[in-house]
Amino acid sequence: MTAADRLAEARELLAGHPVVDGHNDLPWALRLGSPQPKARGNVRYDLDRMDIAADQTGALHTDLARLRAGGVGAQFWSVYVPCRLAGDDAVSATLEQIDVVDQLLERYAADLAPALTADDMEAARKQGRIASLKGAEGGHSINNSLATLRALHALGVRYMTLTHNDNNDWADSATDDPGVGGLSAFGRQVVREMNRSGMLVDLSHVAATTMRDALDATAAPVIFSHSSARAVCDHPRNVPDDVLERLPANGGVAMATFVPKFILPAAVEWTARADENLREHGFDHLDTTAGAMALHRAFEEANPRPVATAATVADHLDHMREAAGVDHIGIGGDYDGTAFTPSGLDDVAGYPNLVAELLHRGWSHPDLAKLTWSNAVRVLRDAEDVSRDLRDRTAPSNATIESLDGAEA
Repeated sequence: MTAADRLAEARELLAGHPVVDGHNDLPWALRLGSPQPKARGNVRYDLDRMDIAADQTGALHTDLARLRAGGVGAQFWSVYVPCRLAGDDAVSATLEQIDVVDQLLERYAADLAPALTADDMEAARKQGRIASLKGAEGGHSINNSLATLRALHALGVRYMTLTHNDNNDWADSATDDPGVGGLSAFGRQVVREMNRSGMLVDLSHVAATTMRDALDATAAPVIFSHSSARAVCDHPRNVPDDVLERLPANGGVAMATFVPKFILPAAVEWTARADENLREHGFDHLDTTAGAMALHRAFEEANPRPVATAATVADHLDHMREAAGVDHIGIGGDYDGTAFTPSGLDDVAGYPNLVAELLHRGWSHPDLAKLTWSNAVRVLRDAEDVSRDLRDRTAPSNATIESLDGAEA
């Protein structure tokens, strides 16, 4: 079979079993502009200026035409806010992110279908629309309030990543120094309240200690919305094998990400040097302003960036399937949340190239259908089942971080 034949086969498979992608940062790009070099800067949710009907600027990884070309059938839109926004500022910014997703759903109703449940996802697929769900990225978004957590669920948020890049008061991040040692008592209560609400516990970004504590605390399946295998690329954002091996008992799903600095060992070292170059010139390593990106491009010109490919991602999926089983893996590209993407997975139109690579490696159609669609739908349905049971038996928790973690929390 030729490469062209495999690509055609991949597109045919995706027509019946489209991609559920666990994480896309388009809402933040619609707030501050894309991290890509062609971005125009702050757009502050101006949907005329960044019209995703067909991105004419090249500033985004995502538009409706490319979602269709990529065989995407459901998307978790990240309602992310950075850790520098804290307290009520984080809550307000999260609400603004939720609002822009709702604006997108109203503006592009022929293509994007609001989805709150697994049944909604299946209904959207039958309608030929892209099921659109919301995921909050970073537990700082709830400002240590279980009532705020429940309010986000009422507004349609169906997962929350327990941390982002920094620790919060009750959970440790993968990319910060240890704080509470995983989850605090209040953190475990957050997990239980997420179970009760029906909100998926997302363990991307969290420390391995937090992953293990969450798996101990949860009554429902967890997800990793955009993380790959640490055994393949030793980056703290990836999932250790002992955690992957616990997913069958939990029922959860680990969704492989495409971010080169998390999946390609050579890119890990290159990114560390590039980030240090930014800091030496007075920029934060996450800065995507014009000045920071110009400095970054100059560094790349002098130090060519290692390039990941669809095969790089497939290496992670091969390992994740071996460690966790084919019923517990998925895809979470992190498009519009990264400046760089793998060759062949340049934007949301690229998913068929990954599926074609997996076909080349001997993955069966039933296994690929689980990877792209069935596993993610099932994990949300299972969380809904747990929620119904817990709501029948337990009342909402009004615990505070002070009552559970102490007055100085």
